Amino acid sequence: MRHFDHIDAARRAELFHLQPREFDRNDDPDMLAVALGATLYSPATRPALASDIVKCARQGARSMVVCLEDSISDADVTAAEENLVAQMRELDPDEAPLLFVRVREPGQIADLTRRLGASAALLSGFVLPKFEASGGRRYLDALTEAAELSGTRLLGMPVIETRDALYRESRRTVLQDIALLLAEHREQILAVRLGGTDLCSAYGLRRPRELTIYDIKLVAGLISDVVNVFGRADETGHVVTGPVWEYFSAGERMFKPQLRSSPFDEHDAGPLRRRLLNADLDGLIREVTLDKANGLTGKTVIHPSHVGAVHALSVVTHEEYSDATDILGVARGGAMASSYANKMNEAKPHRAWAERLLRRAEVFGVAAPDVDFVDLLEAAVGAQMMNPVGR
Repeated sequence: MRHFDHIDAARRAELFHLQPREFDRNDDPDMLAVALGATLYSPATRPALASDIVKCARQGARSMVVCLEDSISDADVTAAEENLVAQMRELDPDEAPLLFVRVREPGQIADLTRRLGASAALLSGFVLPKFEASGGRRYLDALTEAAELSGTRLLGMPVIETRDALYRESRRTVLQDIALLLAEHREQILAVRLGGTDLCSAYGLRRPRELTIYDIKLVAGLISDVVNVFGRADETGHVVTGPVWEYFSAGERMFKPQLRSSPFDEHDAGPLRRRLLNADLDGLIREVTLDKANGLTGKTVIHPSHVGAVHALSVVTHEEYSDATDILGVARGGAMASSYANKMNEAKPHRAWAERLLRRAEVFGVAAPDVDFVDLLEAAVGAQMMNPVGR
């Protein structure tokens, strides 16, 4: 699979200086963690789940989570498990994205793996909800058992979303204990996820569509601490993904839209801007930009229309790529003017940024010199809106 393959090949050639590389579920986990991009969640109860997965993959989704936890009612768990197993058996491996199952408790991991049989080879791993060290070891042991049963590498994505992780008096201990546990099982961990909805619920909050998660200071504080503990640019760090964006249709607005009209007017793309606003994607675009600035990679999303926007914003600009290659090309340190003559690059302090950026460039590509985010949005989001996938 490869990002942006749903866009016409001729248009891709115009958009990219360096094309995204192909990858599959057996690739290096460090690369796959970056390649997740917009991870699309779907309830396991969907009657046409296999067909939905294929449709979303054809529209650009490269990672999906089939959810058995909060997205379904307690009474539907058994039926959802049965549906998941039946639908997975219908999937063509060549058409499936990276697939994960979000379980409710550790016992489901081995049980579902047994029931899936040969179809377990379609799975890249499991999402481990409400993860803390006290119960997290059981999840990781179950992951090991499932991998042995299936003969397939299965990776875990723990979700930090408990109240004790959020509460000030317990946060430090909870995060440090999780970090120690994940260090013991590093080869099993693909990425660390943040459960924005559960974290807000601890205080009876819900993020309004016109604000980002960073405006919710209680949660923003935890995001900062999670990146501090788990996102370090050394051998101990993990990819930390952005919390869920849960809106997909705009309502009445209190504030001005968050997308300026001038960049779209310059590209004669006013209709695209209006479609983005109608789909409430301006807030998502703003939040993804802040995610990247705060050290997060990728995003949890709940609607196919979100995928193109997240991926368009994941493409490395030609200016960023030029800066990164210049920085990494200097062995002894020092400062230099950027190739674009608009900033200073320092070889030592900017090196970790440059290394991470080039990993993202591998899987999302590098934009051509005259291509900006509006061009990428028009191609990625426009392709989806012309051929929408229903939810």
